[in-house]
Amino acid sequence: MISPILPVSRSEANPGASGLVEALESGSVLVFRDLDFPLDAFERRFVERPFADGKAKNVSIRGESAALKGGAGSDEEQARLRALLVRYRHFAQNLIDTYLPAYTGKVTLAGTSYRPFDVDKRKLSWRRDDTRMHVDAFPSNPIGERRILRIFRNINAEGQPRHWRVGEAFGDMAEKFLPKLPGYSGLSASLLAALKITKAKRSEYDHLMLHLHDALKRDLDYQARAPQADVHFHPGETWVTFSDLVMHGAMGGRYMLEQTGYLAVADQADPEKAPQRILAKKLGRPLKH
Repeated sequence: MISPILPVSRSEANPGASGLVEALESGSVLVFRDLDFPLDAFERRFVERPFADGKAKNVSIRGESAALKGGAGSDEEQARLRALLVRYRHFAQNLIDTYLPAYTGKVTLAGTSYRPFDVDKRKLSWRRDDTRMHVDAFPSNPIGERRILRIFRNINAEGQPRHWRVGEAFGDMAEKFLPKLPGYSGLSASLLAALKITKAKRSEYDHLMLHLHDALKRDLDYQARAPQADVHFHPGETWVTFSDLVMHGAMGGRYMLEQTGYLAVADQADPEKAPQRILAKKLGRPLKH
């Protein structure tokens, strides 16, 4: 089964309904088509040309009081771009509180980013090629018993959609790739943490997810032949998904905002739907920490 795309209309949605949380945890992508996030006259310049220094693929803040990284333009323009990201951070929190209130007070917001570049122009290596379907895993930032929740919005001013591919269910993919992955070494994970290569010790889950990420991107036959579907997110649309569960590839589109959040597995409505629990079931044993 391919990850479902679930359109959500503000006028029809029942804020707080458990069905949205259930769909999200089951691997759906929620698409909110009519949530307001207008750009003012000054902010519209940020969708007319990239206000980015080009040294990184995104412009970002790591928190509401954090400095802007990767931005370009005058001091005033960078200050206003930072303010736009702070405002989007509040928008994302309000979306959670309104439509996913089971997560209120449980999701920790992390980085907020402005993504002005077309994804097709950022292919630096197969591992960093985000057009290839993958699940999210962070090499230097172990996740452990947390989930990666992401809230995206297309702010393109020229009508260009954000084009994704979505793949098959996480468990179906894992069955194909788990037998090919190298074993986990707690000693190696501890050494990486001691050397400050990682911010904390990688769990077996982190190890497996990093190798799944790479195995998926490296397997061109799987990329071409695996169950998948094209999805277009149009300007003004906001989409929400657990990017550690939904296989996805970003195929095209420019000018997007993104908010990352972390949710503990234990804080899910159904923790058994987490990739941590799915991988443990596939292996027939608890994962090592």
